[in-house]
Amino acid sequence: MKTRPAGIGNVNADWMGSLPSKLSAMPLKHLAVPGSHDSFTYWVDVHAPVGPDQKAYVKYLATMFSVIAKKVMVKWSMTQNLTFKEQLDAGIRYFDLRVSSKPGEPGNEIYFIHGLFGHKVKDGLLEMNSFLSRHRKEVVFLDFNHYYAMDAQHHVYLITMLQEVFGGKLCNNCAVEGITLDYLWEKKHQVIVFYHHPSAQNIAAMWPGNKIPAPWANTTDPSKLIQFLETTLNERAKQGSFHVSQAILTPRPNTVAKGLVWGLRNYLVERNLPTIMSWVEAQKPGANGVNIITSDFVELTDFANVVIKLNNLLLSEKGCKPR
Repeated sequence: MKTRPAGIGNVNADWMGSLPSKLSAMPLKHLAVPGSHDSFTYWVDVHAPVGPDQKAYVKYLATMFSVIAKKVMVKWSMTQNLTFKEQLDAGIRYFDLRVSSKPGEPGNEIYFIHGLFGHKVKDGLLEMNSFLSRHRKEVVFLDFNHYYAMDAQHHVYLITMLQEVFGGKLCNNCAVEGITLDYLWEKKHQVIVFYHHPSAQNIAAMWPGNKIPAPWANTTDPSKLIQFLETTLNERAKQGSFHVSQAILTPRPNTVAKGLVWGLRNYLVERNLPTIMSWVEAQKPGANGVNIITSDFVELTDFANVVIKLNNLLLSEKGCKPR
């Protein structure tokens, strides 16, 4: 059964445009922004080959047991239930993107991937662009951080596609300090694309990955996760960049083996959400605080609402001037 608590639906579709002027004048790197981890894994194709991001033993199992193995993989590959539009309507503004070509397929088509292939990237971008055209003050971060089975031509195809789909909505790479919502609204920019690959380094509309560090705890233990999130936040000021706090637990092969039939959501995410959400609720944005926070299955709690409301803490600061 899908749970739909408050905050799902389009109640947060215009949250950035509704922020008080004091906040829209602040650097965007000081605001709290909800994001999703492995954002576009709400649908995967069990009939396509296993993705090139998988280890050899997983590919072997999938070849031997085919659809049965893939159905187990689905439970561990899917980290979101909401579609692009549903995530945007719910207030998600940062998207963690892993992409791949399909080896052996002619042409340069690129797909979202997490163990199994998802939708064509172009379909997702068009859906996102359509949302942005209807909500002119909303801004999204698209973080393309993993690439598989892609050669130079695939990168040219993807970068060209991003430029063609978003056009003038793309914000060119510049000093992070100068990016405020007011600045973006004035320029009619709504999309900041981070492209973690050398093929984009001379393209103005593609931001380098080092401007959005997203340290990864790689643990199944919620207390270790929280300790890691605290440590990396304390180091944030040195970087002068946007910052992603990945409030996620990562399954290990033995976790998958133990929880095989339950999958990521039932075995790892749901039981630890209260601990993770308590940490999120206790955060504060600002110069040394949180910026982007990502989660798995953003609809299981009031995640987006909780993160967006953290921005109210910036309003109560006495004499706080935008820097």
